Amino acid sequence: MKRRAFIALLGGAAAWPLAARAEQAGGMRRIGVLMFTAADDPYGKKSVKALQEGLQELGWMESRNMQTDIRWAPNVESMRRFAKELVALRPDVIGALKWP
Repeated sequence: MKRRAFIALLGGAAAWPLAARAEQAGGMRRIGVLMFTAADDPYGKKSVKALQEGLQELGWMESRNMQTDIRWAPNVESMRRFAKELVALRPDVIGALKWP
C-alpha cells in the first residue's frame, strides 16, 4: 500500500467517528496531530497534506467544520510536551505519525 493511500485511509478512519458524531451534535470538530519530525521535514509536510486532502474528500474542511492542531516534535522531549499540550486541547481525535 502506498504511503498516500495509507494516510488517506488513516484520515478516513479518524474521520469516521467524527462524521457519526457530527450528525448528532453538529458544529466544529478538533483534530490533534503529533508529528515526530521537524516542521521543515518534507515527508512530514507531505503526510500532513495527504491527511488533510483525505479528510477534505470526506467532507471535512478546515475552519468550516473542523480545526486541525499540528505539533511538530523532532525529539522525545518535545514530543512529550506537545502530546500533553494536544491532550489539554481536548480534541475529538489525536493522530501521531512517525517516519523511520
